[in-house]
Amino acid sequence: MRSATSWTLVDTGWASDADRIERAAAALLGGDTRPDAILLTHCHPDHSGAAERLARDWDCPVHLPAEEVPIAIGDFAAMVADAGPLDRWVVLPMLRALGRRRREAVLARSRLDCSLRAFRPGTDVPGMPGWECVPTPGHTRGHVSYSRPADGVLITGDAVVTLRVNSPAGLLLSREGISGPPWYTTWDRRLARESVARLADLEPSVLACGHGTPMTGPDTAEALRALAERLGGH
Repeated sequence: MRSATSWTLVDTGWASDADRIERAAAALLGGDTRPDAILLTHCHPDHSGAAERLARDWDCPVHLPAEEVPIAIGDFAAMVADAGPLDRWVVLPMLRALGRRRREAVLARSRLDCSLRAFRPGTDVPGMPGWECVPTPGHTRGHVSYSRPADGVLITGDAVVTLRVNSPAGLLLSREGISGPPWYTTWDRRLARESVARLADLEPSVLACGHGTPMTGPDTAEALRALAERLGGH
C-alpha cells in the first residue's frame, strides 16, 4: 500500500513467494525500493510465510497484532489453544508424533525471528497514515483487517475472501464468490461471523482479500452485507 512517498506490504504469502513479491515490488516501484514496514493480518503460513525473508532482505520491521505473536514465535501451547479443525485433526497430531525435540526443530524453522513489533487494534496503523486497524477475530484469535475510510478500501485478510473456499467444488476449481473465512482453518466460527458483520458495517467500495481477486464497485457493500446476513453475524 502506497502512502505519499513510502509504501507498506500487507501479508507476505507462503515462504516460497518471497522472490515473486520482490520482483513485483521492483517492477511496480523501482529496483531499489523497500517498504517502511510489513504488516500482517494474522499469522498463518500462507500469509506470514515470507515475512522473515522479506524483512531481512528489505531491513524493515514486521508489525502484527499482539495476540498473534505467540503463534509467530512458535509457541506450541498457543497453537494448541488456537487450533482450527485442520490443526486439531491433522497438524497437531503430526507434531505430537514427532516428539518434543523434533517438534521444536520443526517449529523453529517457521518461527519469525525478524524485527517483530506488536500493536493493538484501535491504534494508528504503522506505516499507513489514514488507515484504521479493525479487530476481526475468529479465523484466528488476533486477526485484524485494515480500512481506509477516505475511499472505502478494506483489506480483510481471511476474515472475508472472494473465493468459494467452503465449497469442495469451489475450492478445487477456484470459483469466485464472496465468502466467510475457510472454516476448516478457523479458530472460532461465532467470532468469525461477528467479524464479517463488523466489516459489512463499514460499507466498503473495495474489498482486497487474502484469497480471490479484489471486489470493487457499487455492489461491493451490498454483497458483503448479504454475506453477513447469510452467516447470521448480527
